[in-house]
Amino acid sequence: MTTTYPEPAVLPTQNVYQPQEDSRLLVDVMHDTGLIPGRRVLDLCTGSGFVAIAAAAMGCTDATAFDICPQAVRCARSNAAVAGVDVDVREGSWIAAVECAPFDVVVSNPPYVPTPPGAELQEICPAAGPSWAWNAGRDGRLILDPLCESAPKLLRDGGSLLLVHSALAGVQQSLDSLKWAGMDAQVIASKWIPFGPVMTSRAQWLEDVGLIPRGRREEELIVIRAEKR
Repeated sequence: MTTTYPEPAVLPTQNVYQPQEDSRLLVDVMHDTGLIPGRRVLDLCTGSGFVAIAAAAMGCTDATAFDICPQAVRCARSNAAVAGVDVDVREGSWIAAVECAPFDVVVSNPPYVPTPPGAELQEICPAAGPSWAWNAGRDGRLILDPLCESAPKLLRDGGSLLLVHSALAGVQQSLDSLKWAGMDAQVIASKWIPFGPVMTSRAQWLEDVGLIPRGRREEELIVIRAEKR
């Protein structure tokens, strides 16, 4: 899958999450909603910088990106320089990003894959990227829950959050969490994709715990748009 919007070129880097279907769906939604031009944008869990670079190319006035991984920070800075766009890439989580708030738009493709016990010992092909870029606890909400709770602290009044994750991590939980935090939230885009190497490797466990029906080998990606009241 490629984006309908011209796709930023990023260099593959070891131990850094590379753009995949979720990244591209988020960039397409950023373009289609028209939220980015002229706005101050924050990209959380930036990885390679793909989404932040796209925001800069779409004409945001200011692009800031955060990641907790030092390698990802270096990679994103390098990719932004190659792309010829200005992105302020910083090491840290959304907690550190609060110091830079408020933003007009926050975008994020966080870790969201439900993770069985002992998953860190399981070998998955290197093309899948580093495990910390997708492992997110038994229900996939290790990052999603605090991110949803913190979103209003990052946004100005009337600001927007665009959040992509797998439906397996709980769509209604994200919507409820955002609404409890004082935001109006709804799903505005979705796409079914075949399982990649990570989901394939834990498909039997997902069946055993009831997260997918027996035999299913595809997942639904969703994008939530939430507005701060």
